[in-house]
Amino acid sequence: MTEQDQNKEKDNSSVLRKLKARHLTMIAIGGCVGTGLFMASGEAIHQAGPGGALLAYGAIGIMVYFLMTSLGEMATYLPVSGSFSTYASRFVDPSLGYALGWNYWFNWVITVAVDVSIAALVISYWEPMNFLPPWAWSSIFFALIVGLNMLSVKAYGESEYWFSFIKVVTVVIFLLVGLLTIFGILGGEYIGFQNFTHGDAPFLGENFSGKFLSVLGVFLIAGFSFQGTELIGITAGESENPEKNIPKAIKQVFWRILIFYILSIFVIGLIIPYTSPELLGADITEIAKSPFTLVFEKAHWAFAAALMNAVILTSILSAGNSGMYASTRMLYAMGKDGMAHRSFSRTTPHGVPLLALLATACVVFFIFIVQSITPKAVDFILAASGLTGFIAWLGIAISHYRFRRAYVLQGMDTKKLVYKAKLFPFGPIFAFVLCLFVILGQDSEMLFKGIIDWQGLLITYMGIPFFLFFYFYHKFKYKTKLIPLKEVNLKK
Repeated sequence: MTEQDQNKEKDNSSVLRKLKARHLTMIAIGGCVGTGLFMASGEAIHQAGPGGALLAYGAIGIMVYFLMTSLGEMATYLPVSGSFSTYASRFVDPSLGYALGWNYWFNWVITVAVDVSIAALVISYWEPMNFLPPWAWSSIFFALIVGLNMLSVKAYGESEYWFSFIKVVTVVIFLLVGLLTIFGILGGEYIGFQNFTHGDAPFLGENFSGKFLSVLGVFLIAGFSFQGTELIGITAGESENPEKNIPKAIKQVFWRILIFYILSIFVIGLIIPYTSPELLGADITEIAKSPFTLVFEKAHWAFAAALMNAVILTSILSAGNSGMYASTRMLYAMGKDGMAHRSFSRTTPHGVPLLALLATACVVFFIFIVQSITPKAVDFILAASGLTGFIAWLGIAISHYRFRRAYVLQGMDTKKLVYKAKLFPFGPIFAFVLCLFVILGQDSEMLFKGIIDWQGLLITYMGIPFFLFFYFYHKFKYKTKLIPLKEVNLKK
């Protein structure tokens, strides 16, 4: 982009295209290689056996690949910030775009509020750091995140690049150490493949053959672990060269993430028996129960817990950083499209939507205060956004299916698309069906047993009525309808 073009963007108070290909790649990788892998993977293996966990993560990985290619096709054709909202509004129904936008914004607002709270707990692992109370550490992390987002999109891209780089290096070291441990080079004894080949059900483990519903639960864990890859759609509006960089990032991200996840699950399953109670119950504050920590300890790394604590702290700050960026850009995009107040679309000379950032930061701070004063409110706050990632994925699949059909119906040549999604229409249809299956499958084990916990169901599915509220509010107010394919706006 020339200097004249960038000056024109500044005059129009638009965001600037400053994100390079390496930024996009690391943002997408960092969005889903985090605490879901470092902490939740052990519970997934214990619940479904190593084979069941591999099946779940593999299937969700394939689904995410199709979603990424769908998003890539639309993002290279129409690179805008807040893509989910814009694409759904233009290709499907303005009410769907409105609901997707606000729902996704709210999800990341909650994520940032929770992340700054958890970061304070994680840093308390080191005794010398307890000279400050948790609320003070949370305030410091919150100020850091807001400050990085106030500078420029390039500052955000660089910080997220290095946050993600630390996580990627950790996974690579983990895989090397794990493989050496398996063959007795580290750890003192040969483990081999006995945890996959010995037991009541060879390779898969008894849980997989006997508890299908448990395996379905692992699909949920895998789905939440992969959420964040869609951030590449949010960054499209600020990519330096979206037509070149987005396809490149999508190709690299899919294989790297799939390799990281599949190999990590494989290594953990080989070293730690899936029946081991050590794999159960690990949460973000129990670093010692992280399967990564357990594997490092098998290799006699005495500082394993401290290492993983540092990496997990980095992951949390990365998630908070990305969450502030994503929610700010979504509010900015909705301001431009008239779905939020127009003032949110104003930007600084550096391309930062400052009002959208400050408004988002105020809501984050309010939620942080609420959860600090009333801890019981946390479950319901989290539940309101619990399914947002899956709903966003459904929106991507629907929008792409409608986009391609409208594109062809209006007589346009698909060969002219800069990036063409693979296996259309199978890709978006497969993603839609599997994503819907996972959403409806939540708490299925409880339902099949005939024991209904109504409060549990409310917490689990609270995100759906939250989304529907925005959808029907906009629908009744503006009387919108499904856009006929011939009338879909395909102008760039």
